[in-house]
Formats: sequence, C-alpha cells, structure tokens
Amino acid sequence: MSTHTHAIPRSIDYIEISVTDMAAAQEFYSRAFGWRFTSYGEGYAGISTPAEAPGEEAGGLALAEEVTRGGPLVLLYSDDLDATVAAVTEAGGTVVSGPYPFPGGRRFHFTDPSGNELGVWASS
Repeated sequence: MSTHTHAIPRSIDYIEISVTDMAAAQEFYSRAFGWRFTSYGEGYAGISTPAEAPGEEAGGLALAEEVTRGGPLVLLYSDDLDATVAAVTEAGGTVVSGPYPFPGGRRFHFTDPSGNELGVWASS
C-alpha cells in the first residue's frame, strides 16, 4: 500500500481529480505524464508522479458521475513544453489554449478524457 508523508505545513499537499472513467483516466495520465496508480477499489486510485519517492502519492483519481470545469486550476510543470503538448494529444487529451507566453515562461491548458481542465507550464 502506498503512503503519503509530505506533510509540509501551509503547502498544497495532495490533489484529487474527479474522473468519469477510471480506466481511461489512468491510461491518459500514464501515457501523457508517466503517472503510476494504486487502486483502492473501483472508485479511487492513488497517483504517484515521477517526482514521488517509491510508495509515495501526490493525489488521487476519484470516480464521479460528472465533471464540471472551473474552480482551481491545477498546473503541472514540464521541462519540454512542446513534447508535453504532443504527449497530451497523443494520449487523448485536447489542447484548449496555447501554448502561449506568460511571465516566467510558456504554458498551455488541456482537457483530459473526463473533461477536467489542467495547465502545464515550462520556464522556456
């Protein structure tokens, strides 16, 4: 079983992403970003990104009836934005904005197969 021990006071510590199709979401995020998953039943899967130590989790996918865009925007980091755009589209995501310059670098927004909107930024 995976653990979660970040526990850094006053920081964003864990993110849950609602999805309408658990298998499609896991396939998408695995292909686009290299995330790994730990299943906790049909309705939840823990997320381990390449940055997590073995056995650690950064968040989870939660099965939901529907997904509504809006609210806080999750931003992911990339060291090669153009390659990430390609990975997102090849994995079945849809670029909805960008890439475009912003203070600090470049970024784009995409929707995943469930309709969640996330962003990715890079310093160049």
